[in-house]
Amino acid sequence: MKTLLVIAVAAALAGCGVETASTAATAASIKKRELEEGKKTMQQTQQKIDGAMQQMQQRADQSTSQ
Repeated sequence: MKTLLVIAVAAALAGCGVETASTAATAASIKKRELEEGKKTMQQTQQKIDGAMQQMQQRADQSTSQ
């Protein structure tokens, strides 16, 4: 009887641990996805800035050559 109670308690505690671990894994997966999307956005923004800088430089070069 005592052994059965110990097994039942251990199983209940183990179940809680699995749920907590899966919740943490899900949260980590979401954060990873957010970071990846943030990096993509940052790269796209940097490319747009670089393009704008190149256009400004070209316009400056054209105005000085005229």
